[in-house]
Amino acid sequence: MKANRRKTLFKNTGAQVGIGTLIIFIAMVLVAAVAAAVLIQTSGTLQQKAQSTGKQATQEVSSNLIVKNIEGVRAKNSATDMSSTIDLLKLKVGLNVGSASVDVNQVVVSITDGTTANNLVYAANQKTYANIGASDGAMDGFNVSDSANNLQLLLVNTTTASTTFNNCDHFFTVDRIRDEDASFSQSNPVMNTGDLINLYLATTSASSTGFNYVSTIDTSAGLKNSRLNLVPRTIVNIILTPESGVVTNADFVTPSSYGVKEAVQLYP
Repeated sequence: MKANRRKTLFKNTGAQVGIGTLIIFIAMVLVAAVAAAVLIQTSGTLQQKAQSTGKQATQEVSSNLIVKNIEGVRAKNSATDMSSTIDLLKLKVGLNVGSASVDVNQVVVSITDGTTANNLVYAANQKTYANIGASDGAMDGFNVSDSANNLQLLLVNTTTASTTFNNCDHFFTVDRIRDEDASFSQSNPVMNTGDLINLYLATTSASSTGFNYVSTIDTSAGLKNSRLNLVPRTIVNIILTPESGVVTNADFVTPSSYGVKEAVQLYP
């Protein structure tokens, strides 16, 4: 009897059909679409952040000011009647090789003589010393086309913003030396590759306030005291901090005697 049993394989070619199966299929498609959209959005965001981070990192490493030399100038009444201190520093500043552009308006210059430290911003900077929510922080009387006028104001004037203060211990001014593409100006002081500028720091002391000239600048209105005192053998430290990039240091010691020199080479 067992030998006569026959086994039959049933072939069922029918499939599940109906609204339930359709709903499941649509749900799977929707889930896959949402997952794909999330992955695409996430990858796009990560790519943008990676590009932004890479750009910022490159700028942080490449942006670099370089101080080529520093000259000190003594206040005077005549060629034989000069101050016993250095009253103005002229920093010749350029960009290091491969540096990105630097906005001087955002540079902070710190200078100390070992006793007093001044943190200086560009004279046209409207925000640093402004009243809250205002744009009145620039040096009073700043002229967008006259660098000599701005230097004079730096030495002899005060500014009233959130408070009233001497310009000499709050600001610095600049003047261009080389600017082939004519992109650097008093109102837009952005340095590009190859640019070279003079950066002026007032270092007037209490003993020099009565002198009438600093170089060719008329200071008969009265020099203001920067609270710095650059007498002979003074250790001076200057730090230039750009908006992004590495800081630049320039340290020097003033000579043991200024003699009869009006302009004194200090660095390098």
